[in-house]
Amino acid sequence: MHSSIVANEASAPARPAWRAVWSLGLGVFGLIVAEFLPASLLTPMAASLGVSEGVAGQSVTATALVALVTGLLITPATKSIDRRWVLMFFSVLQIVSSLLVAFAPSLEVLLSGRLLLGVAIGGFWAMSTATAMRLVPASDVPKALAIIFSGVSIATVVAAPLGSYLGSLIGWRNVFILCVVPSALALLWQLWVLPSMRPENSGSLGTLVRVLRRPGMVGGLLATILIFSGHFAFFTYLRPFLETVGQVSVETISLILLGFGVANFVGTSIAGHLLARNLRLTLALVPLAMGMLALLMVAFGHLALVDGLLVSLWGFAFGLVPVGWSTWLATTVTDEAESAGGLMVASIQLAISAGAAGGGAVFDLNGASGVFTASGVLLVAAMVMVFAGVRVKPVTAE
Repeated sequence: MHSSIVANEASAPARPAWRAVWSLGLGVFGLIVAEFLPASLLTPMAASLGVSEGVAGQSVTATALVALVTGLLITPATKSIDRRWVLMFFSVLQIVSSLLVAFAPSLEVLLSGRLLLGVAIGGFWAMSTATAMRLVPASDVPKALAIIFSGVSIATVVAAPLGSYLGSLIGWRNVFILCVVPSALALLWQLWVLPSMRPENSGSLGTLVRVLRRPGMVGGLLATILIFSGHFAFFTYLRPFLETVGQVSVETISLILLGFGVANFVGTSIAGHLLARNLRLTLALVPLAMGMLALLMVAFGHLALVDGLLVSLWGFAFGLVPVGWSTWLATTVTDEAESAGGLMVASIQLAISAGAAGGGAVFDLNGASGVFTASGVLLVAAMVMVFAGVRVKPVTAE
């Protein structure tokens, strides 16, 4: 299945630069591993820094807020810089960020490291589709994007369970030091294989406003915000929930998170088939299912086996979310994909910020069960928004 993606024929190369594409896939793997690690290490991080888990969860918020701004501003801010160097700079930022977090003597230093990571994540996602269009011919763009996005799926499988397990063996700080390795390898690889890519346009905030005014665009972005807010409220405080409500061990938490990651990978893999059958129905039913799962966790969270099953089902459902909304974007705004991508990045990062920040406040007031109840309500609201305010065009299948 190919989404309707329009590439700039003039800038597309005659031959695909697959090694460059794979180097970007490794780079995004490093970025996403670093982004997800606090979810599996929140408890020991909070204890080490002498703060509550709700406060430590703001390390996720800090990353997302900066990624929000960076996603919107990266194109005009780097309008005169070769994209090759900009992309490699993101890997450098991840390395510096992870080292700052690993050696942070205080929450303030840790947050500064997470801010740098936010710049790298927001910038990379805003430029990813446009970069793929310049590395391969137009007909190969969907395959190139699939390779780059595979770094996210693999990081989802690896980061949470491995982070939780290694954290119990070598400590959370050493886990962040290990996190430097994939980005260091990606940086060296990118230095070798990435071609020069001169910026083609300066971009503008005016273009973003024009895209935002298109019919159905605001509804789609609002639905995205509700879904990602609900997910990250759930995921950021999953470990404290499993420890306090489920009373499970660190080893069991690692297994549950592994189940989440594997199921997420499966969901991502079959997303194309479901979206080709009925895009609107898939976009609506996925948040409804996630909302029901969150509420079931509140009701039956004291049963560890049920927790494992529900978290895996959540991982499967969420695997459909990024692919689904990227497909919606590609079929809705084919002529301004880069600007629309910046808006989508900003919306998702705003949602992550709201989910983590709001979740932290609710956690400190009502515990993890309160967070999961709020998450369920947000996700059901997202389903309503899809039916009420989102315009969907058919997916172009091949």
